[in-house]
Amino acid sequence: MRVHKLTFAALAVAAGLSLTACQNDDADTGQSAPSSGATASSSGGASDSGSSDPGGAKGSAGTSSATNSGATSSGGTGTAAGTGSNANAKVGKCRTDELDITAKDNTIDGDPDGTVVVELTNHSGRDCTISGYAGVDLKTNAGSLSAKRTGQQATSAVLKNGKSTYFPVNYPFNKSGGSGVRVTGLVVTPPDETKSVTLNWPGAATLPVTDGSGSPVKVGPVGSAGQGG
Repeated sequence: MRVHKLTFAALAVAAGLSLTACQNDDADTGQSAPSSGATASSSGGASDSGSSDPGGAKGSAGTSSATNSGATSSGGTGTAAGTGSNANAKVGKCRTDELDITAKDNTIDGDPDGTVVVELTNHSGRDCTISGYAGVDLKTNAGSLSAKRTGQQATSAVLKNGKSTYFPVNYPFNKSGGSGVRVTGLVVTPPDETKSVTLNWPGAATLPVTDGSGSPVKVGPVGSAGQGG
């Protein structure tokens, strides 16, 4: 019986040692788990990822997405500011009432067509932007005749206060020998405007009567004619 008791005691000690070893292994595993969790936490943290690894900036950006979302709603202000800049640019466009608009004949002998140059002078007291094609209509005894665009590329420009820009109106000569179509006025609408001004027509008094196959009246973009030509 004593031998059996010693055997049981030895088995109990061995089991206890085995249990202790298992517990130690679990304890080691338990220590490494928080370390792993800390790493994940620090990857998600803005300060650690932002300071140690440029790639962490992505994690940082992800973390700040809520801030960015908030900025988007207040970023409406940023957008509004951008829109405001655009709005300022729109406000800065040259308006009809801010321009002195005149026209003069600029036909050169030997030219196949006649040319009228329209001058737009900025008297607004500020700089303004102007670009594109003006609307041009010739008033005639046969009705209104709209000029066609030449197709030249239009460029945007800042028109300084007190300065001028020009564009040409080309028209066919009346070589038919007949009375033709009598021109009574020139209607000009600056680019991006709806208000027009009516000027005296300084070119040839008449245009040829055409069935549409002749040379049309054409207008170039603002800035495509030099000073007076």
